[in-house]
Amino acid sequence: MAYELDYWPDIQGRGEFVRLVLEEAGADYVDVARERDGEARMLALLAREDIATPPFAAPFLKDGDIIIGQTAAILLYLGDRHGLAPRDASLRLWTHQIQLTIADLVSEAHETHHPLGADLSYEEQKDAAARRAKSFRETRIPKFLRWFETILANNPRGDACLVGDAVTTADLSLFQAVEGLLYAFPTATRAALAETSRVARLHGAIAQRPRIRAHLTSGRRIAFNDYGIFRHYPELDSRSNPRERA
Repeated sequence: MAYELDYWPDIQGRGEFVRLVLEEAGADYVDVARERDGEARMLALLAREDIATPPFAAPFLKDGDIIIGQTAAILLYLGDRHGLAPRDASLRLWTHQIQLTIADLVSEAHETHHPLGADLSYEEQKDAAARRAKSFRETRIPKFLRWFETILANNPRGDACLVGDAVTTADLSLFQAVEGLLYAFPTATRAALAETSRVARLHGAIAQRPRIRAHLTSGRRIAFNDYGIFRHYPELDSRSNPRERA
């Protein structure tokens, strides 16, 4: 039976972290919201009150009668089933910790363009966004990437992977996070990657994995746009934005 992935049909967002794992695993799955009436079916399920373990929001994954919400939890589930998680329990927990840290990075990236609330447009919070983006660009991106760099450097099995000597869900998610940062903050991210060569190599290596490369060039890969988590507003990647001094 195919997995069913429920997520918005027009953005990569958090759903892309799940898609990458499904693609790398060669798993059979249906991207529900991109099917006929799929988005309506997704919203109908989210509105139901008779599910014992309901997801709070998309993305969520259905595997038969099992419904799993939250990206990190979905990847924990898939990693164990498709050889994308360590066998050792302590290393599985460590992989999950890395995954949760990537989730923090993704949330902070979103808050650069919506620091006051998702119910307001970007145009309604530009001043706050400029200040938030300055901190994210100059402090948080380098701090996150240095942390991943240290993990790679300290991996006793070599610096090709974050955990052990085989690709895990965390490696795939770090690739996607870096992709998003390169889209949203190209100048700041390239500068940070110049100081974190292991992260840069991992990003490049994941992109060349056969199934990932096929996905990246397929119609299943939604292009980055100004509706998703990672958005490119040139003024937020610029040191000369006058709003930063407000």
